[in-house]
Amino acid sequence: MFSVDDRAFRCTALCFLGVRLFAAEATLRGRVVDEASAPVPGAIISLRPAGQLPSPGPAIETTADPTGAFQASLPEPGSYLITVAQADFFPLTNRPLDIHEGPNEIVLTLNHVRNTSESVDVKSAPSPIDVDQTDSERRLSGKEIFDIPYPSTHDLRNAMPLIPGVVQGRAGDLHFDGGSENQVQYNLDGFNISDPLTGTFNTHLSADSVRSMEFLNSRYSPEYGKGSSGVLAIHTETGDDTFRYSGTNFVPGLDTSGGLHIGAYTPRLNFSGPIVKDRAWFSDSVDGSYNQLYVPGLPKGQNTRTSYGGSNLLHTQVNLTPSNIIFTDFLININVNPNANLGALDPIPTTVDLRNREWFISAKDQVYLTRGMLLEFGFSDLRTFSRETPQGNALYVFTPNGRQGNYYLDTTQTSQRKQALANLFLPSFHWLGTHQFKTGIDLDRLDYTQDTRRSGFENVGLTNNLLRLVTFAGNGTLSRPSLEASSYIVDNWKIKPNLVLELGLRQDWDELVRQTVLAPRVSFSYAPFGWKNTKLSGGYAVLYDPTTPQLFSRPQDQYSLSTLYNPDGTVQSGPAATVFTIDPRGLQMPRYQNWSLGLEQMLPERILLRVNLLRRRGKHGFTYVNVLNANASPPPAFVQLYQTTQFEGIYQLENQGTQQYDSAEIALHQAFGKGYEWMASYTRSRAYSNAVADVTVDQPMLISSNAGPLAWDAPNRFLTWGYLPTKFKNWAVAYLFETRTGFPFSVQDEIGRVLGAPNSDRFPEYLNLNLHLEWTTHLFGYRFALRGGLNNITDHKNYTVVNNVFGSPNFLMFYGSTGRHFVVRLRWLGRVKT
Repeated sequence: MFSVDDRAFRCTALCFLGVRLFAAEATLRGRVVDEASAPVPGAIISLRPAGQLPSPGPAIETTADPTGAFQASLPEPGSYLITVAQADFFPLTNRPLDIHEGPNEIVLTLNHVRNTSESVDVKSAPSPIDVDQTDSERRLSGKEIFDIPYPSTHDLRNAMPLIPGVVQGRAGDLHFDGGSENQVQYNLDGFNISDPLTGTFNTHLSADSVRSMEFLNSRYSPEYGKGSSGVLAIHTETGDDTFRYSGTNFVPGLDTSGGLHIGAYTPRLNFSGPIVKDRAWFSDSVDGSYNQLYVPGLPKGQNTRTSYGGSNLLHTQVNLTPSNIIFTDFLININVNPNANLGALDPIPTTVDLRNREWFISAKDQVYLTRGMLLEFGFSDLRTFSRETPQGNALYVFTPNGRQGNYYLDTTQTSQRKQALANLFLPSFHWLGTHQFKTGIDLDRLDYTQDTRRSGFENVGLTNNLLRLVTFAGNGTLSRPSLEASSYIVDNWKIKPNLVLELGLRQDWDELVRQTVLAPRVSFSYAPFGWKNTKLSGGYAVLYDPTTPQLFSRPQDQYSLSTLYNPDGTVQSGPAATVFTIDPRGLQMPRYQNWSLGLEQMLPERILLRVNLLRRRGKHGFTYVNVLNANASPPPAFVQLYQTTQFEGIYQLENQGTQQYDSAEIALHQAFGKGYEWMASYTRSRAYSNAVADVTVDQPMLISSNAGPLAWDAPNRFLTWGYLPTKFKNWAVAYLFETRTGFPFSVQDEIGRVLGAPNSDRFPEYLNLNLHLEWTTHLFGYRFALRGGLNNITDHKNYTVVNNVFGSPNFLMFYGSTGRHFVVRLRWLGRVKT
């Protein structure tokens, strides 16, 4: 028996002499766990004879399975050096290990890297290229989320565009590999936290609470649910036997946008430690926010809006026994946003007061069974509440120069998702290689309720003459439940040490569509000629998009009545109804086929090169299609139901939507020293659909042809960021630079008709450079980091709003650039380590 302890790791090993089968054979079996005895799947274990240093030869490598278990066959007993590495952990590097003949058993314990105060010295870490991993993963560590100077660093969603292939739209919406925000499944510690109503990511998470964020795209495991663009897996911080605490931005920040003012006060506090030592631990992250947002393009005194809110995320782990571990999460969000949607073309009277609340609770139990099996099962409950209140009861007015009056929508919405899941990792076995099977089920119950009242809106011309009046009828109170059931099986087949094939099949059933679909997926990983620093990977996957209650509840909602007017003020036509219905012949789930190919190459100086090619083709997409024939009478059933013979449109939900996305991406990443790194990427892509605009009762745009580039299409994007040392001790420089093609937009006339092809025009090129200096110091036994710098240092005009009304005096005038501004951040990093 031996043990080794230091700051970076703790390793204990127990070696047993077995029956001598062969005189010169030895095997090493064991598990890799963290300091709280939870498994560390995917850890890379590397062994080499001790006598090979300082010029090591080829190493014997293996990877821990989902239970943390591993096994390696060694050519002979003797003294070896073992290295164990996994992201977010201090590596165990070149530690001596005596191997006896026959079976040897070992338990390896790796310590987490804490975001606030610890860094890994990467100079001796093994290559991050893992042949056993077949999926395409792009990852952000908690430290990167902390260090890179992206705008509004208090909210995790603003860090997501640091991932190559992820862009943030003009309204802050997120788009992963060319998909809409609801084409990604968002997981928090293994549970789905996508909004039950829309499928988008509306959860506020403090950036300080996150240990890492992984985006799996194109060929991810069938374990994960529906989402043609991929899965975003968020892992939260966990506690250990040491009490830790830190804080960020507990002093209000200054902002120079539109003049010097307190731009944001976003205090964040983090606490972690033992509940019962060696048995139970907690990590709690609480944050608040007070934001005074400057909106360029509006008169002084009417160009700011204030919002405030807070959140708390509590994560716990309890080891009931060494083989039974329970994890829990409890999250609450509260946000109050008066004058939401304030913009250059939307003054204060047209805004709404928005209040949101969200509650999330989850529990997962991991049970280690005999023969290396692992069973995990869990339950989660996500509930949301939203209240949207306009500033008054006046009609909402669309003018050629912006909006006037009061917003017309007054609504309350609630939604809920109850999720139950179970996963079983089966024992590995050998047949033409090594097989590791995993299977599981997932049940989801969704509920949606709405209480909505709409007044109406007008379109007026250049001379303020009335062109169109839209009012609403029907009952806006509704509810829409749904049930989803899924199962999957996947085989990770290691044919050779340098060749891995993953075969999987997923089954999904949805109550809204009432169809069972199968999604086969296959992927591979190959290290040519056994090269450790080169990996080719690729795959093919059939994926399905989720169905959302909001989309299917549209026929139950209110409908609009539109009246058109002549230039002299007389009625031209109407009131004509626009109504929504669902195809009675039945619907199919939107289906996507993804082909992908990737290359990973470790270059000199530990620079990692990644090349990824992706082709996605979607069909059977949900879209509301106008089935009203202009030369035919409306169906009698609709005339009787809506008590009118005039219809502007009868929109039917059908499977006519198609979507195409192609991308080629190249990225370089280097980590060096203690915590320093940089990344640079270029992406060439194309996102196209025949259903660009989502026609709703609240969508005033009138469109005939609906095919074109998607609103977030950015054919060229270059992104780089880094956290770099300076020649001055305790000083570092952090930067973020992004430039891309401007997003597309449509041109319309005075009553909202799209002129020409949709999204045929574009905003000017986007360019942003943030440059910050950070000073780390000790004071009264505590560590502090003071950061200051300029965002948009070049003062480039990165517009978010355009006047797109043809004929307006301000036609094609752009608004919304915040310009160059100075920001400050103060972080309290806890006690100085001695």
